[in-house]
Amino acid sequence: MRNSIFTLFILAPLYFFGQNPDYIVSSYLTEGTKAPNTHYIGEAWLSAIIHNDAELGYNITKATFRANSTLDWHKHSSAQVLVIVNGEGYYQERGKEAVILKEGDVIKCGKDIEHWHSSTKYSDVTYLAFYGAEQPTIWTEVLTQEYYDKIAEKLKK
Repeated sequence: MRNSIFTLFILAPLYFFGQNPDYIVSSYLTEGTKAPNTHYIGEAWLSAIIHNDAELGYNITKATFRANSTLDWHKHSSAQVLVIVNGEGYYQERGKEAVILKEGDVIKCGKDIEHWHSSTKYSDVTYLAFYGAEQPTIWTEVLTQEYYDKIAEKLKK
């Protein structure tokens, strides 16, 4: 009985006052929302962690692409940083060779540099994308399944 009273009077207030309602706390661990197949092939889930925050001036989006899924060619009006948190993906800038990115890798794509990124042919990928909030993504060209397959075959070697 004594322990119950202790719990009620000491620990219960900690529960009620432990989270300060003045803060907005979110999690990047949620899967997010399945994205419509507009500018990619395959399956993707997106979670806007920070979006259109005028004070910060940049966005953070978590994206998960199932194996054999890819974005179209695109660019941003600001630099973009990708942080691979799980799995493996492909990344390519226009005029350069494609590379494989793995968990823990960080890559920066400069402002107005046309590029694409995706999961690999056989591995899902989850990444955090940091980019400016000035303008939306500029989609430039469809990345075909044939092109993706050619890159996958080349990088497999």
